Amino acid sequence: MSELIRTVLIYALPVVFAITLHEAARGYAAKYFGDMTAFSQGRLSLNPMVHIDLFGTIIIPVALYLATGGAFLFGYAKPVPVDFSRLKNPKRDLAWVSLAGPAANFAMAFCWLLFGVLLQAADVTEAYFIKMASAGLLTNLVMFAFTLFPIPPLAGGRIVVSLLPNKLAFKFAQIEPYGFFIVMGLVMVHWLQFWLVPVMLVANMVLQLIVSPFAMLLGVPVF
Repeated sequence: MSELIRTVLIYALPVVFAITLHEAARGYAAKYFGDMTAFSQGRLSLNPMVHIDLFGTIIIPVALYLATGGAFLFGYAKPVPVDFSRLKNPKRDLAWVSLAGPAANFAMAFCWLLFGVLLQAADVTEAYFIKMASAGLLTNLVMFAFTLFPIPPLAGGRIVVSLLPNKLAFKFAQIEPYGFFIVMGLVMVHWLQFWLVPVMLVANMVLQLIVSPFAMLLGVPVF
């Protein structure tokens, strides 16, 4: 139980920011491209309470952590409602709205990595903040890679639908009702890692290259 409490204290803020900004980014992108559904329902907010789902964000992750000893975690936020038919150009804009969430996670991963560099530059040795920066980077890299997996209703799947010719897009979109079960099946047999690990490594490599010049100016290694 003490280990669970320590983990929650370290991951709470990174996870809340990750899911809140991910969903808010999708809502703002939808509004920009013509769909006011999220705006009309008050979901365009940076308030975490608007996006947290009691069951998916709290109960499921804690239960899985306890049941597997921390070996397997999964959770989700309350999805921002998007009516793709209301977008200015539904098929094209579907990709941009879907990409907004992972893009927000990539940007947050950059911020946590930069935060880690600044901690080193300021000679901060408090383990809590160092671990939080690491947790923030990891959490957002996982969300970035996971949501880009090319199966609808995940962002990657909807991006594929947007890019395919209409006939193929319609057939591929029919997978969506079964997408959650497909992804969970891949998670349980440990096959999803063959997507997650390479995507996370590439994203982290790009972030390291972006932050490296700044770290060199401060005279510290990249976090």
